[in-house]
Parts: sequence; structure tokens; C-alpha cells
Amino acid sequence: MNAKIVFAVFLALQVSLSLCEVPVPDPDLMATYNDLKSTLFRRIQNAYNKVMQAAEGDENTKAAKEALTQQTQGLEPYMQVVRAVGEEVSPAVDRARSAILGVYSKYLRTHMREPLEVAISRIKAVLDEVLPVEG
Repeated sequence: MNAKIVFAVFLALQVSLSLCEVPVPDPDLMATYNDLKSTLFRRIQNAYNKVMQAAEGDENTKAAKEALTQQTQGLEPYMQVVRAVGEEVSPAVDRARSAILGVYSKYLRTHMREPLEVAISRIKAVLDEVLPVEG
């Protein structure tokens, strides 16, 4: 009976230690991820710039922009807190992202690579029409 308990505890420790090892993502996977991320941010920036250019000449948008800036002046301290929290949480988010990409790279990539690449290429095609990277 004692041998069974010792074996169970030993097995539990082995499992818990193996779960503590987080695989490192492949460099090519990180490069692909960073490329997709930067492309998405450029798409969003381009759309924002287009909206701002379209709104510059209209009198209603000028009045709305002035009203919005007056209302957001009281929120400045809260925005500083949100920025500070974002800066503090950023390293934890980077570690979590790296861990998720490492798990995907080690365990799931062989099974999910093809369907994921097809899905990404289809989404890119739609985004190229709706939200292009360059203006």
C-alpha cells in the first residue's frame, strides 16, 4: 500500500514538473507572428488616418471633436493609470504570448499548420479589400 502511495506521489511530481517546462517557440513562428501583428496594426492605422482625413473638412466633426476633447480632460488621471497598468502588464502578456506560441509550436503545429495557413490567407484576402495595408 505504501509503495502505491509513493508511486502516485512520484508520478504526480513528474507530471507537475513536466508542466512547468514551457517550450520555446520556433524563430520562424515568431517572425510570422510579428509580421502578421505589424501588418494588422498598419491596417488599423491606415483606416484611422482615412477616417481622420475624411472628417477634417466637416464643421459637424469639428464641433464634435471639440466637445469630445472638453469631456475627456477630466479623464486624464484615469488615462495615466491605465497607461501605467498597461506598461506593468506588458511583460506578463509577452511571456504568456511566448508560452502559447511555444505550446503551439511544439504540440499543435504539425496538426494545425495547413488549416491555419489557409484560414490566414483567406482572412488576408478579405482584409486586403476591406482594410488595405497601404492607402
